[in-house]
Amino acid sequence: MNRGFITALTTIGLAQALKVPVHYSQTGKWDWCEMIKAGGMPSSHSAGVTALATYVGFKKGVSSIHFAIASILSVIVMYDAMGIRRQAGIIATEVNELEEAVGFLAEQHPELVHEKRGKQLEEKLGHLPEEVLAGAMLGICTGALSYAMEVKA
Repeated sequence: MNRGFITALTTIGLAQALKVPVHYSQTGKWDWCEMIKAGGMPSSHSAGVTALATYVGFKKGVSSIHFAIASILSVIVMYDAMGIRRQAGIIATEVNELEEAVGFLAEQHPELVHEKRGKQLEEKLGHLPEEVLAGAMLGICTGALSYAMEVKA
């Protein structure tokens, strides 16, 4: 199998698994659902693409077209995680708050008709810069480790 691919996927899984103890340290509650949620610490998107870029950089060299492609992909993914996806999460928070406010008004004024949504919008879609940085650091470590293990084998 393709070692770069395995390295990236393994790192994504590791980052997702790390979200559970990080969430526990922040809230005091174990929530195993954190493993499958978007957003949070560390960014698994950033970890995966950075692991791939790091592995490719060691394997093919930083002057290779392979490294250039992986690096540009990493920059785009990390920018998107902090930018567009984070803004979508902020908008989801605002929509959820608006839903609550309209529901409250409808309770106070029976003449208003308001049908509540079944569930709230997901708010944790993107990442804070420190979550992206933590994911990138994890990715650099796992990408380098994967290459080192390959060389020793």
